[in-house]
Amino acid sequence: MKHLKLVAVFFLVLILTGCQQTYRQNAITPVHGDVSDTSFPDSKSDADSRKMKRTVSKASASGTALKPFEETPESVYSEQVKIDQALELCNLAQEMWEQGRLEEALSHLDDAYALILDINTDAALEISQQKEDIRFMISKRILEIYASRQVVVAGSHNEIPITLNDHVQYEIKRLTGPEKRFFINSLERSSRFRPYILSQLKAAGLPEELSWLPLIESGYQLRALSSARALGLWQFIPSTGYKFGLTRNQYVDERMDPEKSTLAAIAYLKELHNLFGDWTTVLAAYNCGEGRVLRTIRNQRLNYLDNFWDLYQNLPRETARYVPRFLATLHIIQNLDTYGITVDNPLHPIPYKTFEVKKQIRLTDIAKEIAVPADELKALNPELRHDILPPETYQLKIPENKSDLFLAKLDKIQTAHATPQLVGYHKIRRGETLSSIATRYGTTVNTIARANNISRTHRIIAGNVIKVPSSTTTSQGGKTSVAASKKQTPVRYKVQKGDSLWVIARKFSTTTKEIMTANNLSNATLHIGQVLTVTPSKKSSTSPAYYYVKSGDSPFLIAKKHKMNLNRLLALNRLSKTCKIFPGQKLVVE
Repeated sequence: MKHLKLVAVFFLVLILTGCQQTYRQNAITPVHGDVSDTSFPDSKSDADSRKMKRTVSKASASGTALKPFEETPESVYSEQVKIDQALELCNLAQEMWEQGRLEEALSHLDDAYALILDINTDAALEISQQKEDIRFMISKRILEIYASRQVVVAGSHNEIPITLNDHVQYEIKRLTGPEKRFFINSLERSSRFRPYILSQLKAAGLPEELSWLPLIESGYQLRALSSARALGLWQFIPSTGYKFGLTRNQYVDERMDPEKSTLAAIAYLKELHNLFGDWTTVLAAYNCGEGRVLRTIRNQRLNYLDNFWDLYQNLPRETARYVPRFLATLHIIQNLDTYGITVDNPLHPIPYKTFEVKKQIRLTDIAKEIAVPADELKALNPELRHDILPPETYQLKIPENKSDLFLAKLDKIQTAHATPQLVGYHKIRRGETLSSIATRYGTTVNTIARANNISRTHRIIAGNVIKVPSSTTTSQGGKTSVAASKKQTPVRYKVQKGDSLWVIARKFSTTTKEIMTANNLSNATLHIGQVLTVTPSKKSSTSPAYYYVKSGDSPFLIAKKHKMNLNRLLALNRLSKTCKIFPGQKLVVE
């Protein structure tokens, strides 16, 4: 009996051991553990199995907490395999492209796109996102390879292909018809700037055709200002100008400097070309921003993008015309005789020398001393916003034939202690006139006309943006204002935080020059606690009024509350129309 029990126990152990081995053979190891020996269902192909093993192994190596295989829908893995295969094809296409095998690269991208078209995005949210990312990558890669293919066909990296489709033909008719005079004037101005632009494009390895881009941007006008506040030869908006190193302050705006803005434009174009690879797409991005073009590429519903014309219908209207207009310009330039265009009065570059000037002087005063037209000095130094040098050291351009005379006369030229007139921008509304705008901002029609280089009778158009100078300007060149001529007994004023000569002069209705003369100041630098002798006019108060900003206040409401002109309030506090004010901030009021 005892032996029978031992035999029974022995057979029971054998049965249990056999069950455990069977279980081990059939069980699926969770992805949290070692999956190197994992056996996947026979229904999967060997290639798919290897692909899934790699996917699972990567997840395990990265520490990603995934569900065990048996808990994950089989369809997700099936779609993931397609995504992995599409990525491998994209990588293979990249290798083919780098080897110059463009047709093979395009073929691999075609196969990759065919794969992702077959992906079921209902399987999982992450699958849908991966599909979208790969689709975007393929679209971008096609653009780059298309650009490379154009280089091979054209045989020159300096050529932008001209497509004479209906859109380009329309712009050719415009530029050689109703806009022919603008085109000719632009060509005449271009002669002054293109030699420098061409030299810099050649040094950067960019197509020389890009030297004609300012023609459609600004007509080669240095002070051209768009409704979007894009300024200068290359039409930089302030933020893009800052990004590429163009300084903009109270005295200087380097967007109007043809040489500095050209270098910035080249840097921007190179960055865009590295991003898109296709020059027509680069030009579209230069006009409306790379973000807008990338969003358009991502949202397009074509299989992929072969070139700019696939983007055409989805771009802003202005940009959709911009690229055909540039291609039309290149075509006309190459066929001037065909369109009866001649350049009779080209502007020639002005030879100059640069001098480091350490005092603030006016261009008009320099022009008188060295006997050159003031307009010539302004043309050489267009970045000076108000034709006056800044207080700090400045690199001034002087006509080459007057350089010796300038050095001899520099010490005799009177220093100008003045702060430039504040300038704001106004978007014209329907029904407005120069007169109504001048009244609104407390200035004159002549002041606005001069600031915008227009006549008093110029017809303004709703939607356009014009510059509106403040009516509160400093006296200039030693001229004494009416208010400053009525003097009182001098008073002693202690400089406070936020003060400047200009602010103090406004408080006492005097001028910065009067204060500097009375206190023997050689420059405009002040420090807190410094005591100044100031002679106020009869209408000023020795104790300026202050207002502390409250929640909900705005400059307009504060000016209205104190019955002040808005520009006057901004000028007293050295604020611009775009400055923000904060609760508790101390403002000077009248």
